[in-house]
Amino acid sequence: MIDDPLSDVLRLAEVHSVVAGGFYASGAWGIHFPPPDKVKFFGVARGQGWIRFDGDSTPMRFGTGDVILLAAPRGFTSASEPDMPGIESREIFAGRTDAFVAVGSASSTEHEVMQVGGHFSPAMAYSPLLMDVLPPFIRVPGSLPEARALQWILQHLVQEREGLPGAALATSQLGLLLFVQVLRAHLASGAALKASWLRAATDARVAPVLRLIHSDPSHSWRLDELARAAAMSRTGFATHFKAVAGESPLAYLARWRMHLAERALRRGEASVGDLARTLGYASESAFSHAFKRIVGQSPKHYETNHRKTVPSEDRLLSTGVGHQG
Repeated sequence: MIDDPLSDVLRLAEVHSVVAGGFYASGAWGIHFPPPDKVKFFGVARGQGWIRFDGDSTPMRFGTGDVILLAAPRGFTSASEPDMPGIESREIFAGRTDAFVAVGSASSTEHEVMQVGGHFSPAMAYSPLLMDVLPPFIRVPGSLPEARALQWILQHLVQEREGLPGAALATSQLGLLLFVQVLRAHLASGAALKASWLRAATDARVAPVLRLIHSDPSHSWRLDELARAAAMSRTGFATHFKAVAGESPLAYLARWRMHLAERALRRGEASVGDLARTLGYASESAFSHAFKRIVGQSPKHYETNHRKTVPSEDRLLSTGVGHQG
């Protein structure tokens, strides 16, 4: 398997998807959605309409194949017309027995619009790792070449609503694939990203360096080694890395080690002494000092406060599947 920095972070953060379902619509219709507390997505499998964010008087048109990712806590109305008021979504979806509901004059067999929706969420401990770097809003128009893969995913998500064998696992995996494809399309558009691990993971010079660090975090990486991997001078590399990642190469290495240590401590997979050795520290004391400096508490206190029983690696890390709560 070929690993890459983005996949590494998504596995570490235990990102899982929930494809909640969707709706059919025809005629005059409007649905108001409250501000999400997770990364929300919706894709237009068929038809056209408008989206209007709360507090914003400028509506945006959407069409077949469009996919929207919303990471900011902003409410919005999806409707047939720019100024159409929306019925609260809880009134429409409450008590439903099917994955899709009909609004306006639509039915499951006759409708002008079909939208699929859901959300993505990381493990709570890693929420900032993802939420702090995502743009507040991403729209991938269905007319873009990069949207072809998304349209394939949307069509398969619609097919899975029929309750096929393995539908729960298939929709979760398709949801994660949609998330990755939206990020790829956004990055391919040349949109600006703030300095972060996500920007670093897509930088031609820095991405190979992140692969090295992630592949062997216990190695005592020196700045000149990492600079050679980027085919840059030490000074030029250090300046460029900080500009795209927001921190120095060695600070990134230390932070990545602590992310790995946090996961191991939460799962009870290793003692503090074992972590010190496997993460490249000369002593347990040196590791504990670095952990407290970066995380804000000692490893032992962190383990006591965060230790939990977790699902198997196969469930969360390999498949990315989580509970729908």
